[in-house]
This record gives sequence, C-alpha cells and structure tokens, in this order.
Amino acid sequence: MKRAVQPVFYCLLAIMLVSAGCTSEAQKEEHSENLFAQRLRVEKLKEWQDLKYGMFIHYGMSTFLEKDLPDGNAPLDTYAPTDLDVAQWVRVAKEAGMQYAVLTAKHVAGHCLWPSEYTEYDVENNQDDTDVVGEFVKECRKQGIQPGLYYCAYDNHHKFFSLMPGDSRNYSKALITPTENDKDLVPTPAYTTSLYQNFMTAQIDELLERYSPLVEFWIDIPIILGNGYRKFLYDHITEKYPDMVVVMNHGQKRSNKGLVFLEDKAWPTDILTLEKYTSIEPYDPVWTIKGKEIYFPAESCYPISGKWFWHENDEVKQMDDLVKILEISLDNKINLLLNVPPDKTGQIPEKWINPLMELKHRIKNEL
Repeated sequence: MKRAVQPVFYCLLAIMLVSAGCTSEAQKEEHSENLFAQRLRVEKLKEWQDLKYGMFIHYGMSTFLEKDLPDGNAPLDTYAPTDLDVAQWVRVAKEAGMQYAVLTAKHVAGHCLWPSEYTEYDVENNQDDTDVVGEFVKECRKQGIQPGLYYCAYDNHHKFFSLMPGDSRNYSKALITPTENDKDLVPTPAYTTSLYQNFMTAQIDELLERYSPLVEFWIDIPIILGNGYRKFLYDHITEKYPDMVVVMNHGQKRSNKGLVFLEDKAWPTDILTLEKYTSIEPYDPVWTIKGKEIYFPAESCYPISGKWFWHENDEVKQMDDLVKILEISLDNKINLLLNVPPDKTGQIPEKWINPLMELKHRIKNEL
C-alpha cells in the first residue's frame, strides 16, 4: 500500500511546489509595484499610459475674443457660437485615432462651460445655453472616448482679491514660501486668497459630482495656489475619486541634465506634464520625489497650430513636425495631448481636420 501511495504523494508535492513558485512570482511582481510610493497603482497608471494619444480642446470665451489670456471683462454675450456641435469634436478625435479628450471647462477668461451655482458668468446665461461640459462628457461616453476636464487656477474674472499672474510682475516668485522680511517680494508675486480657493474647491466639486467618472482632471497654473492649498485640493479630490488621474501642470523644466521636476510648483500630481515639449530621450517613469521612489508617467501637450484657442490667422504646424512630435512621444511612452481648437461656429474646422487625418495615416501602425 505504501508503494502505491508514494507516486501520488510526490505528484501532489510537485504540484504544491509549482503552485508556490507561481504564487511567488505573482507576489514578486506585486511586491515590486508596492516599492513605489505614488498614490495610484502602477497597473492603473499603465492603463492611462495605454491611452497614448488624446485631444486637448481649448474652447470658450477666449475663442470669440481670439485671445489666449483675456482680461476677464468681456460681456457675457461675447460667447456666441452659431452652430455648436460638441458631438463633432468627439467624432473628429475618434476618427483621428485618439482615445481620450480633455476640455477646458474654465480658462483664464473665467467663463464657465457648464451651469455653475457659484457664478452667473457661465453658459446658462448665454443665448446658446448648452451645457458644453455635459454634452462633451455624454458624447465621449457614447463614442468610446475617455473624457477628461481642465480647470484653470488663473482666473481674471473671479479674482476674490487675488493677485493673478497677469497683474503681477513677479509671477515666478509665486512658488516660494515668503517670509516677513523677504525683500524679493517687491514687486509682489502672484497669489490666490482663501476666498478664491473656496470658490475653486466648490466649482471643482460641482464638476466632479455632476460629470464623473473622468479619466483625468487637469489643473493649470497651480503655482499660484501655494503648497498648502495645492496639497489640500489634491487630497480632497483623490479621496472622493481615488481612480482618477489628477494633473497639476507646469511641473518640469529642461536642463543640460534632462528633465527636472519642480516640486514647489506642481506637487502633488499623478503625472509629469511637458507643455510644448516632448523628450527625445527614452523616458524613465521612475522618479525620486520627496525622498520616495514613485512611478511617474508623462503627458506632453502641444497645440496643433501656434495658439491654444482659435485665432483666425493661426496656421497648422508643418506635417513633418507633427509626425515627429507624435512618433517621439509614442516611442518614449509619453502620452500626447494634441490641442485642436473649435472655431467661432462651435465646430472643429477643416483646416485642423485634414492634417489630423493625414497625421493618423502617417503613423497608423503605431496607434
């Protein structure tokens, strides 16, 4: 009887050892991910990286002013699309081979593309009162594009006694923590008051409560928020929406040693933003920030032309340049968010659509 049982025993032992080996490999992989200290799991961040190519959509009051950084004083009726078609924006993105899109819900002009309870300077009070944010999110989900939203901290309409960058000649000093005797504070650096920060928190809550889930939430010019409020805002958002990528822009500069992350300008953030730049070198997503090693993927953003918003005389970049930007980004596993601005009709014009389709044709095997 003993001799008959022995082979079974050894088979079971072998199976147990193999299973232990498999478990060990799985545990090893999990352990390697746990070595990183960022908020989101590496697996989640890699899912975001797999989106590769998206459309940035700068649209709003600035479209009709043809100014990227207006003074915030434009009358409400300045915003006046004649043939608004948000579904067309998303369709163009999909046909161009993009997998996600990010819309400017509020930019420097302060005008809101959704009906906000916290201001009258919004689409609800326009002749065309379309909830652009709502339509955008709905169409993205309908057409299989992942939606994201952009919110600008720099707001020339709702200042609440803040000193916005356009009114400050010492904008770069906003990243420091001042002291009472700091002589470098003349002229005064840009800053936001607690009143503005309360307004900003309320509006971001409003956007996320109405339009989530989103693939990412993009906050621009976070330097003027200060380290304390920026961390509060990041924690506030991510506690409620733990699976969403949160972006604080302007966290990098180039040097002869490569990319440098500016912690006091944009931390905390889930990804590194590269504005009008993409690394020609292979991008290593492992960084050490605040003394901890994190997995830190990158997103490059470029306008398809020279401006972010629609300008009548703005021209598309050379096709070879667009191909180079996209190929380099894809090769180095850097997401590309290519800005394609709708015109005053409220649609993306042919002058952008034709090069987008040619760009897709040129790099079709890489998407």
